[in-house]
Amino acid sequence: MGFEYERKINYYETDKMGVVHHSNYIRFLEEARCYWLAKIDIPFSRFEQNGITIPVLGVSCNYKYHVTYGDTLIINTFIKEYSGVRMTVRYDVTDKKTGKTVMTAETKHCFTDKELKPINLKKYKPEFSEKFASLLEK
Repeated sequence: MGFEYERKINYYETDKMGVVHHSNYIRFLEEARCYWLAKIDIPFSRFEQNGITIPVLGVSCNYKYHVTYGDTLIINTFIKEYSGVRMTVRYDVTDKKTGKTVMTAETKHCFTDKELKPINLKKYKPEFSEKFASLLEK
């Protein structure tokens, strides 16, 4: 099950050529991920209150089509892999007006305690783990 996040492009996010600078997409993915976590009722603040962090281990992006100022992105977020210790989130990004695929991406994460030591969410916070497991792509 995916979650849809809508994001309008601001002028300051474009480069000299008038297209969104590639580095901004990483921010858009994080915005979509934060929105998704809030929608499943475990926003980052709840993780932090429980002494849990979710660092990014890696990002993979495939840029397919450009967008410009005023365009609106639709970012669909999915859990591709989840083990309790690690998670891979997949993103399908499209242009709302044209329906064209703008990019596909993945972010890899792990779960850690406040000292940044890896934890198994299945043991540390089972109710969070169950939500992730229930959303895993089939």
